Amino acid sequence: MSRILLKATLGFVMRVLFRPKVEGIEGIPGSGPVILAGNHVTFIDSLFLSLIVEQRTKRQVYFIAKDEYVKGKGVKGRLMAWFFTTAGMIPVDRDGGHGGVAALMTGRRVLEQGKVFGIYPEGTRSPDGRLYRGRTGIARLTLMTGAPVVPFALIGTDKVQPGGKGMPRIAPVTCRFGEPLDFGRYDGMDRDRYVLRAVTDEVMSDVMRLSGQEYVDVYATKAKAA
Repeated sequence: MSRILLKATLGFVMRVLFRPKVEGIEGIPGSGPVILAGNHVTFIDSLFLSLIVEQRTKRQVYFIAKDEYVKGKGVKGRLMAWFFTTAGMIPVDRDGGHGGVAALMTGRRVLEQGKVFGIYPEGTRSPDGRLYRGRTGIARLTLMTGAPVVPFALIGTDKVQPGGKGMPRIAPVTCRFGEPLDFGRYDGMDRDRYVLRAVTDEVMSDVMRLSGQEYVDVYATKAKAA
């Protein structure tokens, strides 16, 4: 009930204030496991994507989130934990030595339950608005589960929340979805690093086409460190 009330309230606010333009959402299957893979430019991306998909398809999107979002203390901490888990965030310790494996296994479990799993192949928010090289976790997920990948692009959310901080501003937002990608031709090859890279690059190519972003063939984490 709390999830329904939260999504209804936030969905109303989004429709009235932001009026997002949605394109190609019919590419998301009405049932069964599906991976939504797209660009990540600001903190609020997941909320926009989740609200848009649930309003248009009646399907909830699940994401991996840092467990620090649900570990806060006091009233504020409990409210944040309630908000993130209700919105479909699954807390995972991504900073530990096995953070990547934990995130991968969590995504696999969501997909094996026939649900929608959202992922940002770049692995982190873009430091400058450009699109960075994808991590191969997206390829492992689709090859392990057989779930199709629907690429997407969020455009304008960086104007709604510049820098990923502060109160959202009113700005036009577009959410654009591509055609589902089926990688069944690589069945049983989820340990082949060349196949994993080829699958990941194909997904990122579609994301680049949908978003219109400039592509940078390095990892975003390395760009941030530099």
